[in-house]
Amino acid sequence: MGNRLSSITTRTGDDGTTGLATGERLSKTALRVHAMGDVDELNSHLGLLLTEPLPVALATELTRIQHDLFDLGAALCMPGYDVFPDTAVARLDGLIKTFNEPLKRLEEFILPGGSRASAYAHIARTVCRRAERVVIELRSTEDTPEALVHYLNRLSDFLFVAARWIHHQAGVQDVQWKKGFNRPAPSESD
Repeated sequence: MGNRLSSITTRTGDDGTTGLATGERLSKTALRVHAMGDVDELNSHLGLLLTEPLPVALATELTRIQHDLFDLGAALCMPGYDVFPDTAVARLDGLIKTFNEPLKRLEEFILPGGSRASAYAHIARTVCRRAERVVIELRSTEDTPEALVHYLNRLSDFLFVAARWIHHQAGVQDVQWKKGFNRPAPSESD
């Protein structure tokens, strides 16, 4: 970003468009703009998660991921330029393995919750999945690096593992889904 914004209110978006780093202007309803917004929203949710008391190992990695997401947003903002490092995907693969290693084998689906930090990680995971779907749709019509989809796919997996790891570190049980939980109990007359 060669020119820093000295004024936040530019009024250039008053016509319903937004500017890309290439100078091109797109409708704020364009798929690329949706993808950029979803990635920005995801980054904001990670920022919220980082306000929780987290183990340093996880907080450090989430901060690195926030920087990755800025790079990913830059790649979306500069169509035709491949500015997102492929190494970021491999780093996530390593993180998933490391953070998943101490966790018990998953026997059942789990529900978001149990602790606020874990719930925030699940919210970030679901926003990440939405961003992934929008980037996949964007790739079907426009030049978009494949690594962006790979990264978002791995990141949602990592956030699921992170939600469980947070519980593991705090000694909190995951909230397990119970089949038939809301079904009425059979009555004696049945």
